[in-house]
Amino acid sequence: MKNFVVLFFGILTMTFVCGQAGKYVTVKRSLKLMGSSFELTVVANNEEIGYINLEEAIAEVRRIEKLISSWDPESETSEINRNAGVKPVKVSLELFKLIERAIQISEITNGAFDITIGAMEDVWKFDGSMSVFPTPEQISSAVSKVGYKKIALNKAENSVFLKEEGMKIRFAAIGKGYAADKVKELLVSKQVPAGMINASGDITTWGTKATGEKWLIGVDHPRSNSKIFTWLPLIESSVSITGNLVRYVSFNGKKYTHYINPKSGYPTTGISKVTVLAKRAELCDALSTAVYILGKEKGISMINQLGDTEVIIVDRFNQIYKSNGIILDTLE
Repeated sequence: MKNFVVLFFGILTMTFVCGQAGKYVTVKRSLKLMGSSFELTVVANNEEIGYINLEEAIAEVRRIEKLISSWDPESETSEINRNAGVKPVKVSLELFKLIERAIQISEITNGAFDITIGAMEDVWKFDGSMSVFPTPEQISSAVSKVGYKKIALNKAENSVFLKEEGMKIRFAAIGKGYAADKVKELLVSKQVPAGMINASGDITTWGTKATGEKWLIGVDHPRSNSKIFTWLPLIESSVSITGNLVRYVSFNGKKYTHYINPKSGYPTTGISKVTVLAKRAELCDALSTAVYILGKEKGISMINQLGDTEVIIVDRFNQIYKSNGIILDTLE
């Protein structure tokens, strides 16, 4: 689950902006979608149009959820999982392309991001029901069913085949970012001048605030959740904030987060929070998880090799590390 970043909008729901002489209004709505908290903000010519835009945005998120949810037995994703090791499943072009891009990100991250991590759900449960630490044999068995190279794509048929029985794909580490991008794409196509989509920490923006100012996100101070360390502008760009404060299990006084290393099958340690900035929320979402798995040295090295992508990492000792393109104020 993504940690909420403190956001500064500089605008209030349904408030006319004096600096624009009433030219625009800003409409905002918060609700639960895809099992997470969404905050949708649009700048519109009037309140009525703004609410119509928000309803269209909500409908788009729900459409995507029906497509990619591994919990919905009627989704295309569930159909793929049911037929693991059995037969290929013909899917929509949209889902096929999403899986194709997910595999490309797996290649870039050397498998740190992997949508076949779903097989680990049979071992690690972070819903409060887990009472016994898994055995090495259980973990090893689950790991044997993980691996993006075991996904077979057939472009001619738009089909997806998981080569081994028991394999499962899930989009928890890319789905909300993808949804944010699709909502932005939809609203831009409808000439919505500006907005911000916050999908539980996967955030994308376009345009500017009704005042003409840039959209800003506040980076939490690593040693004080009530204090902002620095502000980062989002100019036609996206960000993802990944943290380990919510979903974890504890055994013998030690916390195990829900960020599972696809290769070892064990939760990762060493990092408290990752913030990735890039053009698309989908990529930010996936890379923030990958950096969490890779650790600060390998994670920063990978980000530095990518174009138009940056990262800020806070380790478990509350020390800050960053990629080459990030300039931060001195931490006080």
